[in-house]
Amino acid sequence: MKKPALLAAALLLAAGSPLATTATASAADCPSGHFCAWEHSDYQGQRANWSGDDGWWEGHIADADSSWANHGIEGPGVPAFVQVYEDAWQGGDMTICLAPGQEVHWNGVANDRGDSHRWAMGC
Repeated sequence: MKKPALLAAALLLAAGSPLATTATASAADCPSGHFCAWEHSDYQGQRANWSGDDGWWEGHIADADSSWANHGIEGPGVPAFVQVYEDAWQGGDMTICLAPGQEVHWNGVANDRGDSHRWAMGC
């Protein structure tokens, strides 16, 4: 009698695991097809988002980026990675690079350093 109960419990746990993973996999509120950056960690504060390259971040987000999400569209020949740079026009060091679907709630090396970004085929 114990084996069927244990099996049922294991199946319920296994069924619940993908749901929990899915909920945390898309924690950032970023539109589909866009790269987003927030001024605070954990996707808080003002958000900036782009569907293409931007050589000069202006306004609140320049040198004030603390979390990031890449919700770009993947496909053959489509640049789906996002490279963030510390200077305008993709100059200086790359501060962070996000793979398709990647969300970073905070990164000490990249924090408050972004000034531009571009979509690329890789990191």
